[in-house]
Amino acid sequence: MARTEEHEPVGSTFESWLEEEGLLEEATEHAVKAVISWQLQKTMRERGLSKKSMAALMGTSRSQLERLLDPESDAVTLKSLMRAARLVGKKIKIDLVDAA
Repeated sequence: MARTEEHEPVGSTFESWLEEEGLLEEATEHAVKAVISWQLQKTMRERGLSKKSMAALMGTSRSQLERLLDPESDAVTLKSLMRAARLVGKKIKIDLVDAA
């Protein structure tokens, strides 16, 4: 039987590597947008809302909604995200925390 040994982590964490490379802020921004988009789409599915009907509720076009749900899009405003969340019965919560 092979003996199991515990190993100490080698090197830095992924987060510290991203910070060293100057990529942490961009990666965090992308991750937050991706999670909010995923949560909005999941809630829309749970409520039986198509993209067409969600766009109609928002008073916008389906292509505008597509941009809102696209984590790669820079044309997304917090106001738009909050409005979309409110229409599916959710709210967006943002915390300001101390930088490490």
